[in-house]
Amino acid sequence: MKHYLIIFFSFCCLLPIWAQQKTVRVDESLSIFNDVMRQLDMNYVDTLNYEDIVETAINQMLRKVDPYTVYFPKKKDEELRMMTLGKYGGIGALIQQREVTNAKGDKVKQIIVANPYEGKPAQRNDVLSGDIIVSVDGVSTEDKSVSEVSNILRGVPGTTVQLELLRDSAPISRAIAREDIHMEAVDYYAAFDSIGYIAFGEFTEGSARSFKQALDDLIKTKHIHGLVIDLRGNGGGIIDEAIQIVSLFVPKNTLVVETKGKIAQANRTYLTQTQPKYEHLPLVVLVDKNSASASEIVSGSLQDLHRATIIGQRTFGKGLVQNLRPIAYDGHLKVTTSKYYLPSGRCIQAIDYNEVHKGKKVERDTAGGILPDIVLNDSMKLDITYALYTKNMLFDYSVVYRREHDSVARPLDFTLSDEDIEVFCQYLDKRQFTYETETSKYFKEMMDMAKNEDIDSTTLAALAALEPDLKPSFREAIARNIDEVKEFLGAEIMERYYFQKGRIAYLLRFDEELERALKEVDR
Repeated sequence: MKHYLIIFFSFCCLLPIWAQQKTVRVDESLSIFNDVMRQLDMNYVDTLNYEDIVETAINQMLRKVDPYTVYFPKKKDEELRMMTLGKYGGIGALIQQREVTNAKGDKVKQIIVANPYEGKPAQRNDVLSGDIIVSVDGVSTEDKSVSEVSNILRGVPGTTVQLELLRDSAPISRAIAREDIHMEAVDYYAAFDSIGYIAFGEFTEGSARSFKQALDDLIKTKHIHGLVIDLRGNGGGIIDEAIQIVSLFVPKNTLVVETKGKIAQANRTYLTQTQPKYEHLPLVVLVDKNSASASEIVSGSLQDLHRATIIGQRTFGKGLVQNLRPIAYDGHLKVTTSKYYLPSGRCIQAIDYNEVHKGKKVERDTAGGILPDIVLNDSMKLDITYALYTKNMLFDYSVVYRREHDSVARPLDFTLSDEDIEVFCQYLDKRQFTYETETSKYFKEMMDMAKNEDIDSTTLAALAALEPDLKPSFREAIARNIDEVKEFLGAEIMERYYFQKGRIAYLLRFDEELERALKEVDR
């Protein structure tokens, strides 16, 4: 007993020493940083932007920690508000940067409207997909990034923002009053016969309430006897919203997830808070490689509790918990404080984030994320549809189509004929679109390397003869993949008329993963 007391006493004595050493290391690092700043201030030849320098230094430091520990200076309050609450003061439109030809005929980077959200100020003021944003409040958007233009567009609800647009080369002006923009958590819900379906987009403030309202409506009006929860592409959000959703389906006081960190305050146990309203409703959850964080809590806990069947691909593996801490001068630090552990004790976080997400091979039990009960292969292919999408041909043609057709059939009835695809091909000809396969890109590199190596001319000639086969005409490629091209072009067209809900409703008609999920619920 005496020995144990001595060991314990010795350990306690060492704790202050360890803490002091740690404090000394921090103080030394801060002194070095401060000295570098002083030397720059006194000796650097040009004027320095100290705010930018410090912000860059902080951001680079945090990148060494993990991808989720982030510094928000006061100027990024709107971004922080959007992240935590799912709402911001703005016009409600998704924008993207594209290379366009300006009035002088020069190629420049410009901002275009990718998608005005249904019912939001931009859409109500006749801002359309494909409109080029020339300036915002008199500030040119030429060669500005998406984040720079977003910062100008966002502001205090009730204030007015002036947009100068180009549509088919014609100038258009729009004065739009900013509003408190809240992104809907439930992207779409419907019933397939007697099975309900809810596409759940994000875990923001109030999102669990929106989920419950959608489910209640499906129960009341469609009399469903099973449910598919679609968390594909859902990057997560607020943990309490995830707990509320799980609480609808499992008994009160059931463990959903635990957080464990360095300090005692980071350790927390999350239990269901209410009696379940739908304890016996059959459930299937759809996930993919982009389902993360709160999505993994919902799917993983329902899997551990044997309450739902999980279908899809292994999820992202984001099991790190962040909390906001106030920083000097009204800034905030979103810092990782703990990790998520599911009821079975497994950690959601990938064991080694950097190794897993650099594409290196890892063992299945160390890869992190949620491994579905029924694993489906990722159907994405690097084919003609991929090329048309990445080169914005599908989007651009859908904008043209919308301007040439006042109305179209609803998403559940809309179809593209072979004649429609021929018109699309004529548009591609006009745009001088060329289809270059990913293989042909690597082929060029291989041929350049082969010419510098000890390979005889006969072999080189044989290799060169393969090149034409690696560059099929886009018409031939579209003909081989006609159904897929119709599917994705149709989705873009539906979004131009019926916005995001229209796109989802249309794509669900071709969704093999949903079809598998519906069969599983109905077993």
